[in-house]
Amino acid sequence: MNRAYVVTGAAGHLGVTIVKDLERKNCKIYAFVLYNDDLSILEKTSATIFKGDIRDTASLENMFSSILEEEIYVIHAAGIVSISSKVDKLLYDVNVNGTKNMIDLCKKYNVKRFIYVSSVHAIEEKPKGHTISEVCDFSPLKVVGAYAKTKAEATKYVLDSLKDGLDVVIVHPSGIIGPNDFNRSHTNQMIKDFLNRKLFAYIDGGYDFVDVRDVSYGIISACDNGIRGECYILSGSYISVKNLLLNLHTISKVGKVKFKIPMWLIKIIVPFLEIYYKILKQPPLFTSYSLYTLKSNAMFSHEKATKQLQYFPRNLNDTLKDTIKWLIDNNLVKLKTINMNH
Repeated sequence: MNRAYVVTGAAGHLGVTIVKDLERKNCKIYAFVLYNDDLSILEKTSATIFKGDIRDTASLENMFSSILEEEIYVIHAAGIVSISSKVDKLLYDVNVNGTKNMIDLCKKYNVKRFIYVSSVHAIEEKPKGHTISEVCDFSPLKVVGAYAKTKAEATKYVLDSLKDGLDVVIVHPSGIIGPNDFNRSHTNQMIKDFLNRKLFAYIDGGYDFVDVRDVSYGIISACDNGIRGECYILSGSYISVKNLLLNLHTISKVGKVKFKIPMWLIKIIVPFLEIYYKILKQPPLFTSYSLYTLKSNAMFSHEKATKQLQYFPRNLNDTLKDTIKWLIDNNLVKLKTINMNH
């Protein structure tokens, strides 16, 4: 029986990368996208595109019922990444109920393996100084923030499906960055603002960032090499906001951001920044939850993924150089050249 891959969220930053990587392996791909998604990249691939909404089981049924006599591997990458503190209906319906819909249909259509793209945020945080590794117990009560709570609840539901016979593997990416991000993630928006000289200050803190291409590799490897019922952290490396901007300066030669805003002050002005970015129709760089995240323990271990999935994330500077080059090539920044030797 021939193998086929279903990729949800296929028009997103990670989804597009997964589809392109699978295509390079000459795989049969079914790409599930929202009705109004930009399909300019996917339409250049060999993927069969299905439009729908993971909240709508009828649209999902339309796709699954069209896949005949093929061994189905599902990569569920659809979801909303939020830096808000409170869970709203859309976030819950997509991240939790949408995942439940996928699991239920995977059981119905005897899917061979279900890869769930969770998040490191679904894992209970340890005190600073302690390395965070994989766990098998998930609860929204043990994590902070709306996104984390929805991913923890959905992850628990996915693991619970094991007792019904479904083969599931879970991956937990850290902060995804990298080229081909047409959806303007929060971190890539910060990089773009820096390069366009619209970023005038920074704050303390940092996070673990990972290249979208490495996450895609880990996910595809999990389809064959992941162990049923296991979780894998797909992290990269930790870097402070200050050093991230310094590295961007060295690569791009754009002037340094020298002004640091004290944490007490940024907490006061965050509500006004959220309004400012809403007017610009851009994702905000800072919210109360993102400030919490930048100060939280981001010491994640990908040792398990390295051993079992042959997952070796690249150097962060290589990711930054490729991201800047992609922004230049797509006329999203005003630069013309970068220092590729850094």
